[in-house]
Amino acid sequence: MRVRELKRVEAGEALVRIAKIGVNFADIYRRTGFDPQPLPFIPGLEAAGMVEEVGAGVHHVKRGDRVAFGRQPGAYAEACIVPAGSLIALPDTLSYEQGAAIPLQGMTAHYLIHDFRKPGPGDVVLIHAAAGGVGSLLVQWARHLGAHVIGSVSTLQKAQVARRVGAHDVIVYTEQNFAEETMRLTKGHGADLIIDGVAKSTFNANLDAIAVRGHIVIFGAASGPAVPISPNALMPRSVSLSGGDLQHFLQSTEELQRRAHDVITGVLEGWLTQEIFQIFPLSKAAEAHRLLQGRHTTGKLLLSTGTAAASSD
Repeated sequence: MRVRELKRVEAGEALVRIAKIGVNFADIYRRTGFDPQPLPFIPGLEAAGMVEEVGAGVHHVKRGDRVAFGRQPGAYAEACIVPAGSLIALPDTLSYEQGAAIPLQGMTAHYLIHDFRKPGPGDVVLIHAAAGGVGSLLVQWARHLGAHVIGSVSTLQKAQVARRVGAHDVIVYTEQNFAEETMRLTKGHGADLIIDGVAKSTFNANLDAIAVRGHIVIFGAASGPAVPISPNALMPRSVSLSGGDLQHFLQSTEELQRRAHDVITGVLEGWLTQEIFQIFPLSKAAEAHRLLQGRHTTGKLLLSTGTAAASSD
């Protein structure tokens, strides 16, 4: 989508010349129909770039500002018009790569770790897909809060990544029974909090890995939708179960800015990092999707527009 094809910038909006674009499972869900969208639509929810134009009533950003955004459709483009209130100011010390890699997954990790059962010292947190984009951020955040972190991954290569980002213990769930391993590692206690973005391959066994009065949060379906369970299956260990979607945790500009501020603060303080797995040109978005959907990645996949904004970072 080129600038000349964009609609006019209206009051409260900003035109952002995009440099780097974050690739997320949400893009795949929309492309495949798991999250149906009216057609035609432009994929992408997350990007970083430079403000090129602002509409009436916009005062907190101006032309030339470096910004990022998440949860705003149409990011797979050279430029995008977004509500100005959704823009996140990028400090000069953060690159466009960091700006595109961190907002959506960073804010996802923020609500998952804070808004259901915030862990602390003495808690055990089991994080599935611990080497992925959200998973690696969750590992770092849970450890920053003092929890003992167990990472669950699908390959030995991903196990190395999970350890590198801070997991105390790592389970390769394709080779080990992760519920049994979790119980062994915790001497029968189990995980106080399980965060699961994998679903079909992991969800039912979570009930065998969870501690008494533990909490399970499911926020994705990387391996497909989870097999349904009876609510009564939660009773034997008094388990609570939640589902989350980032859009419900960005209900106001204030909430978005608060979460974004916490994420950027973690990055600037050095305890929160997002590894970039690979950067594709925008024209190779299909290849990026194949890698991510096939679960062949660790860290973050990005697209680059090759625009002037991209080269000015």
